Amino acid sequence: MNLKGKIALVTGASRGIGKEIALKLSEEGADIAFFYSSNDEKAKTTIKELEQNGVKAIGLKVDVSVESEVVEAVAKVEKEFGTIDILVNNAGITRDNLLIRMSEKDWDDVMDINLKGTFLTTKAVVRKMMKKRYGKIINISSIVGVSGNVGQGNYSASKAGIIGFTKSMAQEMASRGIRVNAIAPGFIETDMTDVLKEEVKMEMLKNIPLKHLGKPEDIANLTVFLASSKSDYITGQVININGGMGM
Repeated sequence: MNLKGKIALVTGASRGIGKEIALKLSEEGADIAFFYSSNDEKAKTTIKELEQNGVKAIGLKVDVSVESEVVEAVAKVEKEFGTIDILVNNAGITRDNLLIRMSEKDWDDVMDINLKGTFLTTKAVVRKMMKKRYGKIINISSIVGVSGNVGQGNYSASKAGIIGFTKSMAQEMASRGIRVNAIAPGFIETDMTDVLKEEVKMEMLKNIPLKHLGKPEDIANLTVFLASSKSDYITGQVININGGMGM
């Protein structure tokens, strides 16, 4: 799946799933721009790792919930690379709690980064995609956006919103040659799952037919496929990667 000559923008890519997606895209030859929220050192490390794959890479610190920051950052990427062919909306946070204990700020913070951030970044990027009548947009949702989850009302709502946004944008953009799809990961080995107690992990595994957690590269491999020409007849889809949960 050769992506040489393509320019990809990945949000939330200094660690975890986002970083793995950026690395896999770079392995296929795509030059990479990525957004990160806070950790400058991790961003510098990510740039070095991407450059080792022989591609050009830049990282920009961006709050994806602030329109002015997103618009300015996208303009910088377009100035640096000339265009953006692939957008991966991966940036996301959690603020888990039961509804009766969830603060308004916890709700707003998750919605602002996860859902509003996807909207703002897509809006900023899609203008040039429409002009050249080509683009691949991959939005990272979640299994809880499909099934819900106790203590994740805000996160589940934001990820369900991404699914609705994906389907709407796929319909809006199809005539302009832009494909828009979503990936809904199940439980994936990341920093968030690493801190879970072993008994919690064992309880999770009971609901996974394949009996193991997924890996970031599982999400990245599908992202590469959706970003490539091999998926040109796929749009408006939500693809689950969850080891068989919620069949």
